Amino acid sequence: MRLFFAVAAFLTFFPAGAQQYYDVTKFGAKKDSSAKATVAVAKAIKAASAAGGGTVYFPAGKYLTGPIHLKSNITILIDAGAELHFSDDFDDYLPMVESRYEGVDVMSFSPLFYANRVENIAITGRGTIYGHGKKWWNYVEGYKEGQPRSKWQLEFDRLNKNILLPDDPKQMKRGFLRPPFIQFMHSKNIFIQGINIRNSPFWTINPQFCDNVTVHAVTIINPGQHAPNTDGINPESCSNVRISDCHISVGDDCITIKSGKDAPGRARARPAENYTITNCTMLSGHGGVVIGSEMSGGVKKIAISNCIFDGTDRGIRIKTTRGRGGVVEDIRVSNIVMKNIGQQAIVLDMEYAKVPEEPVTERTPRFRNIRLSNITAYTKEAMYVNGLKEMPVSEISLNDVVFEAERGITLKNAVDISFNNVRVNTKTGPALKADAAERLSILNFDAARLAADMPVLRLDNVKGARIQDCWPFNGIRQFAAIGGAATENIMFEDNIVVNEQIRIGAEVNKEAVKLD
Repeated sequence: MRLFFAVAAFLTFFPAGAQQYYDVTKFGAKKDSSAKATVAVAKAIKAASAAGGGTVYFPAGKYLTGPIHLKSNITILIDAGAELHFSDDFDDYLPMVESRYEGVDVMSFSPLFYANRVENIAITGRGTIYGHGKKWWNYVEGYKEGQPRSKWQLEFDRLNKNILLPDDPKQMKRGFLRPPFIQFMHSKNIFIQGINIRNSPFWTINPQFCDNVTVHAVTIINPGQHAPNTDGINPESCSNVRISDCHISVGDDCITIKSGKDAPGRARARPAENYTITNCTMLSGHGGVVIGSEMSGGVKKIAISNCIFDGTDRGIRIKTTRGRGGVVEDIRVSNIVMKNIGQQAIVLDMEYAKVPEEPVTERTPRFRNIRLSNITAYTKEAMYVNGLKEMPVSEISLNDVVFEAERGITLKNAVDISFNNVRVNTKTGPALKADAAERLSILNFDAARLAADMPVLRLDNVKGARIQDCWPFNGIRQFAAIGGAATENIMFEDNIVVNEQIRIGAEVNKEAVKLD
């Protein structure tokens, strides 16, 4: 009786006669890559869609194909032993389609995997997909301003006469925009799992304006050299995104969160929100997890945890510039180990591009409420925080962190900053250098190793600091050096420090510093 009900339940879930799998070889795809399978794959997707949905299946073999466009309720299953090699013939990616390129809405080459305004789609399996990006990279790197425009650029010009341009439209006006590997737009319920991805022409996984996106256990390998802008995972202006258990080594940033660029991004006003990134390893890349610099629609409610960065140029990087607008807020970073970091372990930089100071308007970006904890980093520079004079970064905390670095923490144009249980060992300079900062809380901050005669803390023109429960190691001659005529309200409380270890510049008001 139990068996009867089990079978009945199975048949209810999978109705009799329902076709679940659509083998592309049954639709004419060649398993030896002797001919392009573009038409065969499109036929399989069309058949599955006509039946209400299904799985388009690539058995073990080697396939050559042009772009693949998904419809609703379609799963692409690339089995172990299957290889999808995407053509590097630029003409295969015509006609141009609705796309987004570095935060700007355009018509451009079709992405290799593409979907627009669909739902319930997936790419899964243990097979490998190859973007054959080298020809695309070489075209871009070999491009010279003023050379005759190609047919692709002329087509781009024709289709993009009235697009809203960013402040610096140079890239758009060039008119040859490489396609992302996987770009799904205005879609929901997206699932990408298990696949291996190699040599993307441009950004690798790039959902745009999507909701409910899962990327799990994906491996992305793009060359670290001469593979420009081959970011790993770039969810842009999406909501409810989960990225987990991925392994990434690429020619640009490993994971980047974006929401549009300048006026085009502000006009869309679609933030990136509700993202979790966890249990990932990241090797080669300009940054491990990066927010911006295209963040004009805003970035909020992001949690990054339990990741390893080994060999990236930077670890956590949040960047913007004047003119972007938008707010980055409610960011949590925890349980991160960084090793062999070529530049900074942590960056919050609001002057990614040098632009003259301007009044506070909708063009002014903001960073606020960013919390980082439980981090160990072996790096060239520990942390770089650089706000704007007219809009300092605010509400930043660093808790339970250890840096082994050549240089320490730099803090400039920042308000309401907290350091709690932080150790910074450096080879040159102070452990913490703060300039034009306000309201600092420094609790149990130390350095076991410093360059000779360097202070643990260097505070210049700081307006408000409370320094508590600090205990310098033996051999640290100078704990704090305080300078700047604008300095005020510096308080030392409950520290194991002798007054001789605190040096106060002659320009500092005598009432500005209160010692233990």
